[in-house]
Amino acid sequence: MRRRAPFTLPVALLAAGCLAIGLAPVVPVAGAADKTAYPEGATAFQANCALCHGPAGAGVPALAPPITSNPARFAASAEGRRQLAMTVLFGMFGEISVGEVRFNSQMPDFARLDDATLAATLNFVVFDLAHAGAEVEPLTTGEIAAERSHALDGAAVREHRKSLAAAGT
Repeated sequence: MRRRAPFTLPVALLAAGCLAIGLAPVVPVAGAADKTAYPEGATAFQANCALCHGPAGAGVPALAPPITSNPARFAASAEGRRQLAMTVLFGMFGEISVGEVRFNSQMPDFARLDDATLAATLNFVVFDLAHAGAEVEPLTTGEIAAERSHALDGAAVREHRKSLAAAGT
């Protein structure tokens, strides 16, 4: 009989918290980031985003939308790239629609993370999860830094996203 390694305390607490609110816990899989184009982004995504968006970005019903299509589309335009940077920097709250499904929740800001980590995380989402085409350029730390200099709240980020949807971006 094979023995399984025990959970470490932080992972055990995360799993217990997830179960307490009715979510399946996200437990990082060793070596999973090795198969991605952006392994640093994969690590940051699993640590900061996977709890709500799911480990593969498929979303969690009634909690957070899937991020497997819009990020690739957004990354193909200047305003969409701004949206991606603003979302991770300042969070977003209020109702949005993804496909035919509406979500009304609050995404926290991740401004505490440095520009390189945020760019890597967005590139993981755009290229590894949303499978953007080769014509899309990776996001840069400079793009993140440029948006960091603007102070926004989550409602303003949602309004910018709304304008992109209205423009067909």
